[in-house]
Amino acid sequence: MATFVLVHGAWHGGWCYARVAKLLRGAGHEVYTPTHTGVGERSHLADYHITLTTHVHDVANVIEYENLSDVILCGHSYGGMVITGVAASLGERIKSLVYLDAFVPEDGQSLFDLIAPDMVNQFLNLSRTMNGRLPPIPAAA
Repeated sequence: MATFVLVHGAWHGGWCYARVAKLLRGAGHEVYTPTHTGVGERSHLADYHITLTTHVHDVANVIEYENLSDVILCGHSYGGMVITGVAASLGERIKSLVYLDAFVPEDGQSLFDLIAPDMVNQFLNLSRTMNGRLPPIPAAA
């Protein structure tokens, strides 16, 4: 059977994969659904020092500490940024990458390189009012 690590997008948590994880486990697969530092059940750790690198380490640590190999690493939305970073650091442990409606950055690109400039400005302006945090995008956007 396969080993899956399912990586959520921004403003979610590993909980968003509960139904998918249950189905995969029911089929005999091993499934991990880590939550990034600062969101979901780890929101109490939110801090302006948290970066993409933090989230890459969150997922990489699960793979390393659980001694996983041949991992199918799946990222949704912002999770595409995360799995790209994980694959760059732990490529030998990764069997395949799945980008599920996700950002697919090239080497050296940030999320801000991949979204419209007006969205970048909206994020930056909102973060200034929230001590460096990035609030969720309004539903109307």
